[in-house]
Amino acid sequence: MNWKGVIPAITTNLNADLAVDHAALAAHCRWMIESGCRGIVCCGSLGEAATLSFEEKIAVLRTCVAAVGERAPVVLGIASLSTTEAIAMAEAAEQAGAQGLMVLPPYVYSTDWREMKAHVSAVIGATKLSCMLYNNPPAYKTDFLPEQIAELADEHENLHAVKESSGDTRRVTAIRAVLGRRLEIFVGMDDAIVEGIYAGASGWIAGLVNAFPAESVALFDYASRGDKVRAEKLYAWFLPLLRLDTVPKFVQIIKWVQAEVGRGTPYVRPPRLEISGADLDHARKVLTTAQKLYPSL
Repeated sequence: MNWKGVIPAITTNLNADLAVDHAALAAHCRWMIESGCRGIVCCGSLGEAATLSFEEKIAVLRTCVAAVGERAPVVLGIASLSTTEAIAMAEAAEQAGAQGLMVLPPYVYSTDWREMKAHVSAVIGATKLSCMLYNNPPAYKTDFLPEQIAELADEHENLHAVKESSGDTRRVTAIRAVLGRRLEIFVGMDDAIVEGIYAGASGWIAGLVNAFPAESVALFDYASRGDKVRAEKLYAWFLPLLRLDTVPKFVQIIKWVQAEVGRGTPYVRPPRLEISGADLDHARKVLTTAQKLYPSL
């Protein structure tokens, strides 16, 4: 698959009873693609993967694939407590029509490079699907260093991209220095997107795109083609919203923003609860300001 551009890490639409709303999910996927996004990543952290069963994840994937058809690829996030389950999920994803996998280290258990390499290698090697390695040391306590990523790339022809969420944009240039153009590099933290592109990233696994897809695509395009005047103006407006993607309650907040703009519901599965109190006050203030100062694209 073509790993480039804005690819939303979509939220998982839920009904009031917290069951997956597949009709709303399909509509959401279509809106993302119609707004210029280049693909869909489902069942990632933002998609509340940890609260979805194995069967629910594959059902979500099937809905996404059916919704976008041949217009764009659908990628399944592969995160599991065990390597055995992660492999089974990768194999099921291939059978269900996924065109790519976003491969995470095992959540909860994080250890040395030998074990983490064995885990992600087993998942990447389980299918012929195009794979993205997800590096998110703040969340998963595993940091895939550029030299280690290069080692994986040497051993797996189907490893085509890395989602870099360390929060250090110097990692983009460090990966490029070691791997050249062997892998596509995606920014995984919303509030580092422009800096990441200027450093050499070619894609964005985005979060606030779930509520603002046209704006996300415009920002990515301006920065990618070097239109710094437009990029800086739009980024200045967007940045307070994008920072909502980098806080512990980002799932609840982004879903709340979606609901406020008429493109979703705020429902989340426990242990998450809908935002309230100071978190809600802050999100409302950020969104209200953004709506008042909405720029032309």
